[in-house]
Amino acid sequence: QVHLVESGGGSALAGESLRLSCEVSGPIRGCIAWFRQGTRIEREAVARISTRNTYIFYGNRVKGRFTISQDSAEKSYYLQMNNLQPEDTVTYYCAAASFGYNYCSADSTPHAFQYWGQGTQVTVSA
Repeated sequence: QVHLVESGGGSALAGESLRLSCEVSGPIRGCIAWFRQGTRIEREAVARISTRNTYIFYGNRVKGRFTISQDSAEKSYYLQMNNLQPEDTVTYYCAAASFGYNYCSADSTPHAFQYWGQGTQVTVSA
């Protein structure tokens, strides 16, 4: 069984940075993603990384500002968020898709991911 636990959310001023962490327990070979969802934003993929760091993808809204990474043990996945803006104020979720090998498919929709964390709130003030 795979469990995901996010941490690192909180408040920031526009232009500041935050780093989110996702602790992964249980065996997983596939794709780890950060999604976000707000009252006016449907759940969208922010960034995706395959286990073993083979593939990395970013959503257009965050490209150049956010960076996804993993630790060497592949148990922690991070989302470094720089130059935060008020429109980044939403709940961020860590998700995992199991393929049995290191891979992220072209499908970045939420239904492609079987495992989800509980979410962590990010609030950015102008």
